[in-house]
Amino acid sequence: MREALPSMKFRRQVPMGPYHVDFCSHAARLIIEIDGDEHATKLERDAERTRFLEHEGYDVIRFANADVMDKLDGVVAAIGTWAAHKQKGRP
Repeated sequence: MREALPSMKFRRQVPMGPYHVDFCSHAARLIIEIDGDEHATKLERDAERTRFLEHEGYDVIRFANADVMDKLDGVVAAIGTWAAHKQKGRP
């Protein structure tokens, strides 16, 4: 991913309040969450977590673990699309 998004620096397992997020780019104010199958039964908990993180000023993008494993190019493209959209919004 570093080669595809060279301007974005991510840290893994970053503590944020009561949570640890999977990947965080503080400069871009972006959190990437990778959800395993167990998240299908924890929708409200994930929604609460996302609300907290958004309240802290971060955008949150969630991907299924299977997508990261099987469709990594699409995941990277989605992050790139997010970054391009954010760039357009800057003054």
